[in-house]
Amino acid sequence: MCNLYRMTKNANEVAAWFDAVEAAGGANFGAEVYPGYPGLVVASGEVRAMTWGFPLVLKGAKGQPLKPKPVNNARTDKLGTFFWRHSFAERRCLIPLTGWAEAQGAKGSMTRTWLSLPDTPLFAAAGVWRPSDEWGACYSMVMTDSAGCEAETVHERMPVLLAPEDYAGWVSAPPEEALALCRRWEGRLVIDRTDEPWAKGSAVQKALF
Repeated sequence: MCNLYRMTKNANEVAAWFDAVEAAGGANFGAEVYPGYPGLVVASGEVRAMTWGFPLVLKGAKGQPLKPKPVNNARTDKLGTFFWRHSFAERRCLIPLTGWAEAQGAKGSMTRTWLSLPDTPLFAAAGVWRPSDEWGACYSMVMTDSAGCEAETVHERMPVLLAPEDYAGWVSAPPEEALALCRRWEGRLVIDRTDEPWAKGSAVQKALF
């Protein structure tokens, strides 16, 4: 799964890279994107900021509403379920990133392992988005099995990475054709196992639905 990624380009650079337009009002986001925080997406031909994670509304033991949980990863085999199916059918998007991280090591001392594409300053993961009452527009990253890919040495799941020739198909093709793009990455990956603490003083939330 992915609970942290980097996006170090600005909105203008992303718009040029994906042949999109920058949404009015600008976009505020961090270079490191965490669940529940804003990140950039390309949706309906626009580059815009949305909250990373669909809100999962929970209730306490006495029925009181609790703070929503950001469900930031959407499993490929769950895209047909009630939680995801309408967004998958109607609102697919591209998630620009420069790399994503997984936690490795013993519990309590986990470090960040970064994965990226070689000689590629910016690439796209498959995403879905929707409006929400809680956070406004929000998005989730589509995940697939990493078996047979270099990413398997780091984690059993990985983001669905899209080749440039598949961008249009992901966002506009019928759902059955888009689903065929939800596969492991067949190309090379750059894997950087660092000694950076996983949390770095900020709770990296986990949410996979």
